[in-house]
Amino acid sequence: MGVPALFRWLSKKYPKIIEEVVEELPTEINGVEIPIDTSNPNPNNVEYDNLYLDMNGIIHPCCHPDSKPAPETEDDMMIEIFKYTERIIAIVRPRKVLYLAIDGVAPRAKMNQQRSRRFRTAQEDRIRNEERSKEIERLKASGAPIDEELIQKKGFDSNCITPGTPFMANLAKCLRYWIAEKLNHDAGWKNVSSNIYFIIIIDSLYKVFSILVVSSGFFCSFFSNL
Repeated sequence: MGVPALFRWLSKKYPKIIEEVVEELPTEINGVEIPIDTSNPNPNNVEYDNLYLDMNGIIHPCCHPDSKPAPETEDDMMIEIFKYTERIIAIVRPRKVLYLAIDGVAPRAKMNQQRSRRFRTAQEDRIRNEERSKEIERLKASGAPIDEELIQKKGFDSNCITPGTPFMANLAKCLRYWIAEKLNHDAGWKNVSSNIYFIIIIDSLYKVFSILVVSSGFFCSFFSNL
């Protein structure tokens, strides 16, 4: 469960924790994009052993972004998630541990909070769909041309980014496939091949706890070492 305004508080109190980074971009030769070789030294002149990612901060903005059109299909969403994750990995270039954490089933107290929030989201989606239907009927009544995109448009239900849904099951399957592909074909993943953890754990507090456990060399029963 997130702590409201925690990042803003941290960044104001400790402004030096935020640093600008040098990002190496892929090159294009004869129309073919050449991916970044992450086995090369980090362009920021510093090497990192470990990278821990809370995938919630990647999944949501990739599936329903604020600054660009949302992906049209679920497959497009998976591709966006892979691209964003790969971009972060290319910037940091962990040499020993890569840790990807996805929320699993939440504790009861958070379930109650999530339920109320998701009912509200569903209600807002229903209101938007009703407004869209009214707009279509208004255009039909006036004889004005109706954009086909307006008729077919259906917003993404962010409630499906919830443990136990088919969307999350498919995401877990796709991530495992993507990790296997990177291990086999990306030289930058060579040194972390035995230290990649794809974790499904019950809450962000447990994510912090599990990181401490991994750092101590111990493993709990809810860990899944890929």
